[in-house]
Amino acid sequence: MIPTIIIAGTHSGCGKTTIASALMSALCKRGLKVQPFKVGPDFIDPSHHTAICKRYSRNLDPYMMGENGVRETFLNASKGADIAVIEGVMGFYDGLDGADTGSTAHVSKILKAPVILVIDAKGSSRSVNAVAKGFATFDPEVNIAGVIFNRTGSKRHCDMIKESLELPSVGWIPNRTDKSVESRHLGLKMAHETSSMSEFSEVLEENAEVDAILEIAGKTVDIPIKHVITGNYENSDKGKITIGVACDEAFNFYYQDNFDRLKKHGAELKFFSPMNEPLPDADAFYFGGGYPELHMDKLETSKCRYQVKKAAEDGKIIYAECGGLTYLCERLTSEGKTSKMCGVVPADAIKMKRFQALGYVAAQCATNKCILPAGIRYRGHEFHYTKLNYGNDARFALRLSRGRGIDDGFDGIYVNNVLAGYTHAYFTEEFAENFILKIVQQNK
Repeated sequence: MIPTIIIAGTHSGCGKTTIASALMSALCKRGLKVQPFKVGPDFIDPSHHTAICKRYSRNLDPYMMGENGVRETFLNASKGADIAVIEGVMGFYDGLDGADTGSTAHVSKILKAPVILVIDAKGSSRSVNAVAKGFATFDPEVNIAGVIFNRTGSKRHCDMIKESLELPSVGWIPNRTDKSVESRHLGLKMAHETSSMSEFSEVLEENAEVDAILEIAGKTVDIPIKHVITGNYENSDKGKITIGVACDEAFNFYYQDNFDRLKKHGAELKFFSPMNEPLPDADAFYFGGGYPELHMDKLETSKCRYQVKKAAEDGKIIYAECGGLTYLCERLTSEGKTSKMCGVVPADAIKMKRFQALGYVAAQCATNKCILPAGIRYRGHEFHYTKLNYGNDARFALRLSRGRGIDDGFDGIYVNNVLAGYTHAYFTEEFAENFILKIVQQNK
């Protein structure tokens, strides 16, 4: 297995995203091929990783993918790289429902990878070493090999911490508010909106021992590969059908593994901008999540929304998630303003002041009348600030054993060959295969 390092944190907001991204940038500047990863279901942090490393950042999520899925994605994506850098999620031990499942610690044990723990030192001195010791000994199966103290103050502040070090320190990062990345309702700004992450690499190089981090990463041990599928995701049968994928400032929340599985089962993907381009000639369409509420004017005035409605009326297969769902609605309201959307889904979307759902989803299709077969199960994630006002004619295809969906465990409104819900699905092989099969059958 290639050298691997996990950048974990004691809690959300401790600076692990900035430090992980800065480390990726620093290693790339040294000429290394860095394969980035993100623990959990997040879309935003991987956008920064991808921009920095010029390799697609992959999510590693044991709940959505299973432990073997984590190994498979890691091994396949790491081919040709010199080092893998994995950014953790939330606090190191924070998992599903207060358990270990899905936590950064869980992923570290699956991959047997060493961990650098980021500790926010602002407002503390000796106490941060008690924190480090607690994290290192809480689970004897994890390997926390070093610590980066973030938001440190004066030299005296650092010296006070050094008096009682419990773990090797590989970084003393000063508090630099000028290099922070702005946030909004779904998290940090996307990579195309800021360069602060990569710019922080200079701060990291000056205040961290990058060579020591590389040495720790080099001690990664091999993981068991029994039953793990490795190889090229794409097969020789690609191009059997085409799928238009909405991808611009309004729609950019996608799992790269989903794209790979669609291509593996024969799809050619055509990326396009609903804000700025017409609907492309394709056999089906995929509208992912994102920020349509920030681009309502362009989406309303673009000819694409009329073309989407006609495509739906003509029976084209359309799959949409979260932001894509709101785009297919009749209207979208945000900050007191209402704009017309595609008018495919019989509902209005309204952005609220606080999030309406956040967490993992377990879904099962409950009907054979939509584009997925009844009984198919898959997992995903939901995080949205909008809610739907839907009419009595709305039909739901999905039943959720976990998650809220559109309303109280019901998700996936279907109309003709359109399926649109709040769940960001992690495509299983079965999901991708059946989705492609439906498109092929529709073309006959």
